[in-house]
Amino acid sequence: MATGRKDRSRLLPAVLWLLLGGLVALVPLDLVVGFYWIAEYGPAKLIGALLAVGLVVVSPRLRSKELSVAAFVLAVGSLCLSVWMHMEMRVGAQAAGYAEPAALTWLLLLVARRGKSSWTMLAAPALMLAIVLRPVSVSTRQSTINVALLYALAAVTVLSIGLGMRFLLVDRQRQAAALRLEQRTEFARDLHDFVAHHVTGIVVQAQGAQAIAGRKPELVPPALQRIEQAGSEALTSMRHMVGMLRDADGEVALTPLSGIAEVRSLVEEFSAVGGARAELELEGTFDDLPVEVTTTAHRVVMEALTNVRKHGHGCTEVQVRVNRSGKRLTVRVTDDGRPHHVSVGGFGLKGLAERVGLIGGSVQAGPVTAGGWGVEATLPVPPSASPAKVPTPKATAS
Repeated sequence: MATGRKDRSRLLPAVLWLLLGGLVALVPLDLVVGFYWIAEYGPAKLIGALLAVGLVVVSPRLRSKELSVAAFVLAVGSLCLSVWMHMEMRVGAQAAGYAEPAALTWLLLLVARRGKSSWTMLAAPALMLAIVLRPVSVSTRQSTINVALLYALAAVTVLSIGLGMRFLLVDRQRQAAALRLEQRTEFARDLHDFVAHHVTGIVVQAQGAQAIAGRKPELVPPALQRIEQAGSEALTSMRHMVGMLRDADGEVALTPLSGIAEVRSLVEEFSAVGGARAELELEGTFDDLPVEVTTTAHRVVMEALTNVRKHGHGCTEVQVRVNRSGKRLTVRVTDDGRPHHVSVGGFGLKGLAERVGLIGGSVQAGPVTAGGWGVEATLPVPPSASPAKVPTPKATAS
């Protein structure tokens, strides 16, 4: 795929240079045919052809407005020359020529494709008139009318191609802007999740250090060290993500990726803080899961553990189960604390439900039968990621 793109990127400039060389060669061809050997109009026609070809040559260096203005001025000059020859009515078929109409047609394509919108509305009609009226400017015969019709067909075709390329470019830019906005929104959600998770852990550790400060002062320094580490991780995550949000001129960045390994780290960090103890139970194979599935599973576990820290009063144990079964990945987080209420209007569960819904999954949260609170998310696994081997036995980490 990459080789094919490189070949096309090299072929396109070569074709353009070949066409440009053919356009420049039309000027001496017109000289040989004798289109410029007219005492009254020959020099003016030659100058017009040279200006048109010269503008095509320098067009890649011109900005959109400069290109449109120059093409409009050139088209008006060509029309004035045609009117001058029409008033004299003595040139006959020698009013024709190939270099100038071909250059004007090329300019029409360029103006339609990348010219400034306000000037394109003036330049495009002027160029079309200059192209079509030149054959019939002096002699109105069947042959010149046929040539004018061919020029008109070529002008309309070129204009349609240029406008189509313009609309396609605008559509791509809109899609890129929408994708960038979507990614920035996703970054904002991730920033909330990361910071909320770390700050909740910091608050819990600070409360624990305060509670044991009088009875066991020797445990305070390790707690402060863990608080410092959690704060540093939160700041690092914040700087990283805010930096990507500020990168307005760069390419659209991808959401930070997380997988099952990061889920294990979440559970270990949760247990290291103190208080409730978390256990992770994995069942199935996870190596071939798509990125959007593993990242969403990571977010489910993170939000559930954060809510346990905030609302799980009396909680001593948290069970995190991730099960891969066929075309479905189930993530379930339960605690043994008192049933608590989490507002669905908050950013946490509401954003989590939106995120899970984007990949076609579902999430439920509420009291569990044995007591406590549970969050369960069911994530679909695409058929292309179906497991190729028998699921491995259960693996437990605490």
